[in-house]
Amino acid sequence: MIQFFLKGGPIMWPILALSVVTLAVIFERLLFLFEISRTRKRKLVTQFLELVGQSRYDEALAISEKSKDYVLKVLGEGLKHREGSLEDALLEAASSQLERFNKGLVVLDTAVTLGPLLGLLGTVTGMMHAFSIVGSGEIAGKQAAITGGVAESLIAVSFGLAVAIVAIIPLNFFNARMDRARRRIEEASTRLVLLLKGEKEEEIVARGPINNTHFMEGNSKASSSPSIYS
Repeated sequence: MIQFFLKGGPIMWPILALSVVTLAVIFERLLFLFEISRTRKRKLVTQFLELVGQSRYDEALAISEKSKDYVLKVLGEGLKHREGSLEDALLEAASSQLERFNKGLVVLDTAVTLGPLLGLLGTVTGMMHAFSIVGSGEIAGKQAAITGGVAESLIAVSFGLAVAIVAIIPLNFFNARMDRARRRIEEASTRLVLLLKGEKEEEIVARGPINNTHFMEGNSKASSSPSIYS
């Protein structure tokens, strides 16, 4: 395997470095999502909103301060600023939480693009090496060197594509999880705003899915949110 790797030429080292960084980011993001799922407390979100609907703000704040649930952290910040810039506080807290989901994804996005480009560069250098031998006119006895140049180009591009494939699947998965987190934050935050404006929780639930575009306009697409009560 090592000999096969070395046949890819010097461009294989940057590809190797990129693959190591990519795998490290994927592993770290998986650990992060495991921790998020472990600390996610949907029932506490429901309880928090019920307390807000009953104007029991101190009890609701106590729940958010004790919990590590990212939705509750956002709601808690909003409730603290209920007498002032409520929506600004919610937006700032939401951005802070979503930044945790976005961490490292730029590395995977770069790997998806850079991997094939490095492989293509290896293809070019390998073919240049092969054609330089052909151009010299001294082909006799150098067939192995010519085929080696061709092999170098193919090995490099295959490894580059492999890095991109390994990166793009987790990247799409992590982006989907971030979008889901955004929708959950938007729905819960919108419910909080409506409750603080005097609407009853029963009326909000009976209304059905909430269009959240007015709350975080520009930060997400309009969509039906997965219920925080599920």
